[in-house]
Amino acid sequence: MPTAIKRLLRTSPQQLRAFEATARLMSVTQAARELHVSQPTVSVQLRELATLVGEPLFEPVGRGIRLTPAGEALQSTVVDIAACWQRFEDRLSDLSGLLRGRLRIAAVTTAEYFVPDLLGPFAALHPGVDIDLAIENRDRVIARLHRQADDLAVMMLPPDDLPLQSLPFLDNPLVVLAPRSHPLAQSTQPITLERLSAERWLMREAGSGTRQVTEQHFADHGFAPRVAMSLGSNEALKHAVGAGLGLAVVSALTVEAGHAPSAPWVCLPVEGFPIQRQWSLVWRSDAPLAVPARQLLAYVQNAQRPALARQSA
Repeated sequence: MPTAIKRLLRTSPQQLRAFEATARLMSVTQAARELHVSQPTVSVQLRELATLVGEPLFEPVGRGIRLTPAGEALQSTVVDIAACWQRFEDRLSDLSGLLRGRLRIAAVTTAEYFVPDLLGPFAALHPGVDIDLAIENRDRVIARLHRQADDLAVMMLPPDDLPLQSLPFLDNPLVVLAPRSHPLAQSTQPITLERLSAERWLMREAGSGTRQVTEQHFADHGFAPRVAMSLGSNEALKHAVGAGLGLAVVSALTVEAGHAPSAPWVCLPVEGFPIQRQWSLVWRSDAPLAVPARQLLAYVQNAQRPALARQSA
């Protein structure tokens, strides 16, 4: 039996799970918490795995850790092993004629307002599919795409540095939000950006897709906003606007969620708004898609056809 196979068979699933979680989270403590075991247990599993490999897998850096070259190679291998096993399970599902398996999806934070509504009917149709949904900021979703941690991602602006395919499936208009007490809150006439040049503007954090689109739109119109604050979530933005801290550009979907006449903010009719963008399902084109992911894409495409027919009627 080849030495490589012998080495693989000497590793345990617990060791590989401990390594995968630690490499992903860059923390033994967080890995232990996620795996519901003690920190010493994870440390022992990592030491035993390093002994089997014959190379250290992690090295200290500051107060944290980082992967060694051997650790990086093992992380890539573990991802490949998981993908191969997933393809095996998908093949078994094909042979049995049943849709089973695991669907792994990462979505940017704004998508949390509609992704459950997208997945709910699909899950009801396919009870044999287990769905793992991760809600992250855009930078972390891109990092997950790089390491192929998910089958699909939901985002507005896919990165350019990866081989990707995408399926646009939902409009994402961006609107200007203002406090209900703002002098222009009751305006029914278009408001120029120049008229808002003295306003305080609130933005999403750097790297956010909404912020990138907003900044590009402002630059295209020669407008330089006075950015007073950056916030890490849509809810924080809405609360800050409602408190009178400034104006913000947000997805209309986040405004509609839980919107009530008594909400402390309103949408301003600003010229050039709403900015029209779309949400897309995104996936790696250089790796085969799992059967549940292919089925979700077909489900979304089929759901779009009646809507397109109504629009063209």
